[in-house]
Amino acid sequence: MSSSYNFPEIKTNILSGLTVALAMVPEAIAFALIAQVSPLTGLYAAIIICLITSIFGGRPGMVSGATGALAVVMVSLVVQHGAEYLFFTVIMMGLLQIIFALFKLGKFIRMVPYPVMLGFVNGLAIVIFIAQFNHFKTINSQGISIWMEGLPLYIMLSLIILTVTIIYIFPKITKTIPSTLAAIIFTTSIVSFFGIDSKTVGDLGSIAGGIPNFNFPLVPINLETFKIILPYAFLLAAIGLIESLLTLNLIDDMTDTRGRPNKESMAQGFANIVTGFFGGMGGCAMIGQSMININNGAVKRLSGIATAVFLASFVLFLSKWIEMIPLAALIGVMFVVAEKTFEWGSLRLFGKVPTKDIFVGLLVGAVTIVADLAIAVILGVIVSALVFAWEHARIIEVITSKNKKGWKIYELKGTLFFASVKNFNELFKIKEDPKEVIIDFKLSKVADHSALMAIDNLANKYKLAGKKLHLVHLSPDCLEVLESAKKMVEINVLEDPKYHIADDKLS
Repeated sequence: MSSSYNFPEIKTNILSGLTVALAMVPEAIAFALIAQVSPLTGLYAAIIICLITSIFGGRPGMVSGATGALAVVMVSLVVQHGAEYLFFTVIMMGLLQIIFALFKLGKFIRMVPYPVMLGFVNGLAIVIFIAQFNHFKTINSQGISIWMEGLPLYIMLSLIILTVTIIYIFPKITKTIPSTLAAIIFTTSIVSFFGIDSKTVGDLGSIAGGIPNFNFPLVPINLETFKIILPYAFLLAAIGLIESLLTLNLIDDMTDTRGRPNKESMAQGFANIVTGFFGGMGGCAMIGQSMININNGAVKRLSGIATAVFLASFVLFLSKWIEMIPLAALIGVMFVVAEKTFEWGSLRLFGKVPTKDIFVGLLVGAVTIVADLAIAVILGVIVSALVFAWEHARIIEVITSKNKKGWKIYELKGTLFFASVKNFNELFKIKEDPKEVIIDFKLSKVADHSALMAIDNLANKYKLAGKKLHLVHLSPDCLEVLESAKKMVEINVLEDPKYHIADDKLS
C-alpha cells in the first residue's frame, strides 16, 4: 500500500475513479429515495464520505458512500421525525464510530469466522443482483409502479447484454482503459446516436446542485431528542462498521495486503460527522463499487479521491450529460460486479467441508438477503460460537488408572467450561472410587466460572462420601483462578515441582 505512484497507476486509479463515480450516481439517488430524502442528500453523502475515507481511511482502494443497508434503517426515522433528525443522527453515528476506533475495537472484526465471511460475500452479491431489478419498473398513467413489458423491456435487456458483453470482451482487445468505463461510454453513445428511448439516470431525479452549506441540524437539543435518535445512531453505527470492516477484510484477501480497521473506523466516523453537518445521509463502505475499483486494479487512495472529485463535478457542472447515461449500462456493470463478487468456488465445498460450516454460510447469506447485514453477521458469529462450544463440550474424556498408593487417577482430556460440565460430571464414579482420588489436568484446562462450580460440587460430593479429591498439573492461569476462588472451591491442590506446562521453555 505504498503512497508512491507511477504514470500507469495514476491512469488506472483516475479512470477507475470515473467508472466508480458513474456507477455511484444511480445508487446514491436510489438509496436517498429509499430513505425518503432528496437525491442530492444521497449524492452529498457519497461525495463527502468517499473523499474523507479515501484520504484518511485504513484501506486504500475501498470506496465508501451512501448505502442501502443504512437507508432501510433511516426511512422510519425520516418518516416519523423528518430529515433534520436524520442529519443529527448521522452526526451521533459518527461519534460512536470514533469511540469504537479510540478503544481499538476494530481488531475484533478479524474474529469473524470464514463461513460467516463467505455468507456475507455471497449474500451481498445476490442483494446487488436483485436490487437492479427495481430499475425494470416504470410508472403508468395512473401513477402506479409496474413492471416493464414489450419493447421498452426488450430494449433494456438488449442494452444490458451489450454492456456485459463489452465488459468481458474489451480486456482481450486492450487494457488501456477499464472495460467497465468503455462499456458505459459505448452503450451511452449507441443510445444517443440512434435516439433509442430507454430509461436514463435523469429519470431517477435531477443530480444538479451547488456546494452544500454548513448547517447544524434544526432539532431541539434535549433528552427527548436523544431518546429518539440514539437507538438509530447505535444501529447505523454498528451496520456501517460491520459492512465497512468486512469489506476491508475482503479486499485484504483479494489484494494480499493488510488494511487498518481502527483507522478506517476513525475515518468513517469523522466522515459521517461532516456529512451530517452538510446535509448528507451518512454512509459506509460500498462493496459493489469497491469491487469495481479492485477489479480495475485501482488500489491506491487516488482512486477514491478521483471518485469524489468526479461525483462533485457531476453535481456542479456535468449533471445534464450524466443524466443522459442509460440505466441499462449501469445495471450491466452492477450485474458483472455481482457475478465477480459471488464466490463461485464455495459451491464446490458441499461435501468437502464440515456441514456446520456450510450451514453457517447459507444462514448468513440468506439473512443478508431477507433482513440486513448486521443481523446476518451477528447471527452467524453467535451460531458459529455455539457450534464450537457444542463440539468442544463433547471432547472431554478421562483415562483412569491407580498409583502405588492405590489412589485412583482421572487423567482429564479436553476443556472444562459451561458447555462440557454435564459430560464432566458423568465421568466420575464416586461410589466406586477409593478414599483418595486425583484429577490430573495435564491435558485439560479449567476455562470459566461454571468449571469452578463443577469442581466445587464434585469436591463436595466426594467429601460427603467420606473421600478426598486432589487436583494436579493445573496450568498457572488455572491456579490463579482457583486461588481467587478458594473460599468457594474447597480442594487440595498438589504441587509437582518436576512438572512444566506445555508452553514452558523447559518443556
